[in-house]
Amino acid sequence: MPTDTQPAWVIPPPPSVTVPIKASPQRFPIHRVYCVGRNYAAHAVEMGHDPDREPPFFFQKNPDNVLAGSDLVFPYPGASTDVHHEIELVVALARGGMDIPVAQALDCVWGYAVGLDMTRRDLQGEAKRQGRPWEVGKAFEYSAPCSPLAAAAEIGHPTQGRVWLTVNGQPRQAGDLAQMIWKVPEIIAYLSRLFTLRPGDLIMTGTPAGVGPVQRGDVLLGGIDGVGQVRVTVS
Repeated sequence: MPTDTQPAWVIPPPPSVTVPIKASPQRFPIHRVYCVGRNYAAHAVEMGHDPDREPPFFFQKNPDNVLAGSDLVFPYPGASTDVHHEIELVVALARGGMDIPVAQALDCVWGYAVGLDMTRRDLQGEAKRQGRPWEVGKAFEYSAPCSPLAAAAEIGHPTQGRVWLTVNGQPRQAGDLAQMIWKVPEIIAYLSRLFTLRPGDLIMTGTPAGVGPVQRGDVLLGGIDGVGQVRVTVS
């Protein structure tokens, strides 16, 4: 046990990672970040896969990969020359559990945000070719820009709405939440069979077609109708 002369920690504990809340001084603490792969048929096709409704698959980012706010700066990462944008709906959980029924899944949701799954595509591609995990291409610093959260109590649970992204004012990605292969309640239910979900978990729900590279100096503006917007400058 620590004493008056001995600190409780051998090193200082890392600070909590949080997401701001729209129109509120409160913040949402992050526990884990789960990501759904290939959840829009058109994106599955552009990545060279069959768009049939196969079981969902997941990967993770680290909580401190999240870069949260409305007007953000994304540092172009090292070790890559091919970094791509992927605009997504983010789901924030206030409740968790295991084996959550689909009919009860939305009871776990606190709110929603607009996120970007920034991807070192060259490193991800090499990992795929070698049958290795994706973390090197997905879970790097600042790889999850995220808008402030909108409470489900205020906006409801969106099942449709335009998902869009421009780069330097030019359209890049366009889709609709209604095009998600696996819907939010199904994602939560399926994920809870694999992990014990916790309050503070974020789920990035997949991206529509149109992913592509970014360069230093680019300005990304993305949004989801009824949820919010996020602006990111690549530095």
